[in-house]
Amino acid sequence: MKLRGLRSKAWMVCVTALVSSAVGALTTARLIHLRHVRADSNRVFELNVYHAVPGKVPKLEDRFREASKLIAKHNLDVIAYWVPDSDPAYADTFVYIVAAPSREEMEKNWDSFHADPDFQKYRTAEKTEKLIEKVDSTYMRATDFSAIR
Repeated sequence: MKLRGLRSKAWMVCVTALVSSAVGALTTARLIHLRHVRADSNRVFELNVYHAVPGKVPKLEDRFREASKLIAKHNLDVIAYWVPDSDPAYADTFVYIVAAPSREEMEKNWDSFHADPDFQKYRTAEKTEKLIEKVDSTYMRATDFSAIR
């Protein structure tokens, strides 16, 4: 009978230790997640809409395809590039969104990108063959209910 009582107490100690470990791990994970969300609260996005010379979006797409490696080199985190698929009103647009931890970081990275000697070939290419009529650019923040936050 005494042996059964000891086994029962040992079993309870193991279960208690296991439950305590699980609760501790879950609490730690939740706290880490909260710190990560707070750290991302200054995250900024830049929406860039390029209005291309009519019929030049495919060439602009090629230019960005090549420049994307240089953009990435300067820590400009492009979320995606888009071209219209069906609406003729937007046929001559090229759109992309860039993300950064803060607006200051974004501006620093853009300055670095524009100062890079390798960027100059894109300026020269634009002077040689004009593909861009106008660029609309705006900084944005994700709402608190956005998945991308």
